[in-house]
Amino acid sequence: MINLNKAIKQLKELKKLGKNLDLAAENWNQDWQTLIATMLSARTRDDVTIPVANKLFKKYKTVKALAKASIKEIEKSIYSVNFYRNKARNVSNCAKMLDKLYKGKVPHDFNKLIQLPGVGRKTANVFLAESGKQAIGVDTHVHYVSKYLGWTKQKNPHKAEEDLKKLFPKRIWRSINYILVKFGRSYQSKKKKNEILDEIKKIK
Repeated sequence: MINLNKAIKQLKELKKLGKNLDLAAENWNQDWQTLIATMLSARTRDDVTIPVANKLFKKYKTVKALAKASIKEIEKSIYSVNFYRNKARNVSNCAKMLDKLYKGKVPHDFNKLIQLPGVGRKTANVFLAESGKQAIGVDTHVHYVSKYLGWTKQKNPHKAEEDLKKLFPKRIWRSINYILVKFGRSYQSKKKKNEILDEIKKIK
């Protein structure tokens, strides 16, 4: 396993190399918006997700309003994101559960979050990290870079998350997804990305 000092230096370098791009989970006024936008962003580029989420939140200003909307209405608002039909159903059911069980508030508890429709480990962890908690959301960018640099050898994202938690001190967990996603999104070409990662590998 890679040593901590080297991994931290690599993470700092990745942070410098990432462009200042907006991420889907960032800059929302309310927790439920952060959660829903993160759900919508699964397997969809953030630059597609953000305007879709904006449109949805302008139409439905509260969790209760979203819970009352029909799945068809939600589909119309979010059809630009991948798997929009499945996501519309999850958004509707998630809003209903938040309204009924939590009075429209999003629980800041991992085990309660993953009980919500459409919320898996990655979404729950990204939400918690965005809310200031120390959590690591392992999406495709995080998994790819972590494996390439030898931070993990695991193919399973959950096991990769456990490796990252063992490697990095808890105080920086929440920054890992943020840094690696910004880096990953800054370089569309896999060849270019790998060239940069090859240089980062050489850091002592």
